[in-house]
Amino acid sequence: MSHPIISEFDIIFAGVTLYRGESGGTTACVVAGRLAAWDPSLSILILEGGQHTLNQAAHVQPYRFPSHRTPSTSTTMIFNVGNPSPRLNGRALIVPCAHCIGGGSSVNTMAYTRAPASDFDDWGANGWESKNLIPLMKKLETYQVQPDRPTHGYSGPIKVSSGGCKLGVSEEFIHVGTTYHKRKYVDDTNDLETCNTYSPWAKYIDGITGRRSDTAHHYVYNQAHNANLQIWVGKRVKRVIFQDKRAVGVEFTSDPVSCPDAGQSSSIVTASKLVVVSAGAFGSPAILERSGIGAEAILKRCDIEQLVDLPGVGENYRGLRDHNGVFVPYYAADEAITMDSLWRGNESVVQENLAQWKLNGKSLIAQNGSDAKIKWRPDDDELKAMGSAFQPRWKEFFQDRPDKAVAIFSLFEGYTVTELPLSILPRNYLMAFYCTLYPTSAGSIHIKLDKNGQEGIDFNTGYLDDPSDIVPLNFGYKKMREIYRRMPSYRGETPAGHPCFPEGSAAVCRETSGPVDLNAPDLIYTAEDDEAIDRFHRDRTQTTGHSLGTCAMKPRADQGVVDARLNVYGVTNIKVADMSIAPKNVGTNTYSTALLIGEKAAMIIADELGINADQPCSESSWSSSKSRL
Repeated sequence: MSHPIISEFDIIFAGVTLYRGESGGTTACVVAGRLAAWDPSLSILILEGGQHTLNQAAHVQPYRFPSHRTPSTSTTMIFNVGNPSPRLNGRALIVPCAHCIGGGSSVNTMAYTRAPASDFDDWGANGWESKNLIPLMKKLETYQVQPDRPTHGYSGPIKVSSGGCKLGVSEEFIHVGTTYHKRKYVDDTNDLETCNTYSPWAKYIDGITGRRSDTAHHYVYNQAHNANLQIWVGKRVKRVIFQDKRAVGVEFTSDPVSCPDAGQSSSIVTASKLVVVSAGAFGSPAILERSGIGAEAILKRCDIEQLVDLPGVGENYRGLRDHNGVFVPYYAADEAITMDSLWRGNESVVQENLAQWKLNGKSLIAQNGSDAKIKWRPDDDELKAMGSAFQPRWKEFFQDRPDKAVAIFSLFEGYTVTELPLSILPRNYLMAFYCTLYPTSAGSIHIKLDKNGQEGIDFNTGYLDDPSDIVPLNFGYKKMREIYRRMPSYRGETPAGHPCFPEGSAAVCRETSGPVDLNAPDLIYTAEDDEAIDRFHRDRTQTTGHSLGTCAMKPRADQGVVDARLNVYGVTNIKVADMSIAPKNVGTNTYSTALLIGEKAAMIIADELGINADQPCSESSWSSSKSRL
């Protein structure tokens, strides 16, 4: 069946499946924006399934990030449902993914972390060693937190700051961490090597304007003057079109999520130079499989003719190897300053803070509620308390790598869960958040057809499949509880968000009138209590949204999908550029890595097209998309 060819471009950024709508996502915006700035004559098309985010309050006002994560109301995220897992007590894990221009950078928590430099050396990909990537890390950011830091940049498009104001409870968290927990304090644990110290948590928030610092506004919307850079929203990519194994275009329809009333007829747009698949860890393997690139068995069950046998497509899913995270709520003192009133929509509080934010970019509007963290490694006593199940993993991976943290422990000043249980009363809360950074388990994501012939996903999350993965979570619950019990703003545990301990246990959760003494003994947990904590984590552990690895940059014989130049094996004129290409996990919130992949991909493509990528293209030379709302 023929489809109308409606236009031709030099480069098409293709994404937007039924799952993750990310062609107009974090990495694609970086690559497209850089290339358009270096060579404005290039005709570039970004296809995005979601809608625009330009100057929209829900995206540029940092405090609003939780609003995107409510499945019943969100229009900016897709909620991918995994297969039920016995390791999660039969639960089907849900992984939300961005569905709007800017992708995850437009909806994430804006937490600024960077992986240790050694993570990139571990990838083993030529040209992706840390010595080659650190200049790009510096190039992409303007680090507003402190001046003259050698591993940070000071003239890039992405702004990093402490946010519009500081919440005092973070000082309590750091004080208890440096006294009771006996860890040091440093002001920067994002220097690419430091960990196991308490520190402030910087944010992807412009310290001057108070706006979210995303790739949509800082790479593409600020080039509105360039008619050759086009963004088509509400478009779902079905497949890449090939001629003799050369990618020549993309077939797409209207996106059924963001454009439910539009017709579903297909159109084709052609690419004279390159197709870049940039649909994220869920979308990119799906596009390749629908295009005939993947494992024979997967394609055969979907009645797709195989073009290239590439069994690594959709494997190596590390969103499961993602970072396993848990939020645990605590009651906070009435006098504590938290984000709760804003997140509950208290109109007078919102308007008061908005007025200040519009005036000078300050106030709680320019906050994400998290001002402190530790990239944690266990000491000898903690390692012993964690038991034997974690010892092999510790010795094999962590012991001789002092720059690699086992987990992040952090504080959120407010109840961040968007759909509140009825038992959660309107008051002040604190949330303990802990997530593991290098889980062993991995999963897979593939397309499938249901009994009615409709496309869906076969999503094995892999969460907690390896017995070692739950151990740091179980320990993290106990350690974080001890830290919170000693903070002056602590007023007890919120029982609905904690393990259900046996009646009579010393660990039973309840509201209290205040903290325990800094030198008080730790709670003693029985074997039954430990079982309750284990069960709690299998019931509650969730994704951190850091999915990666499903189109891994590895040798083809090792289930690789792309080479070090991001070319898909077995075909030409097509690359993949997003977090799906990461061959191994990274110990960080992955926004920083997605930005880096975008900058590196832009350099690779520019080199191949003979474009001068050394010319300055600072954001100040582009037209501005900034205005406070």
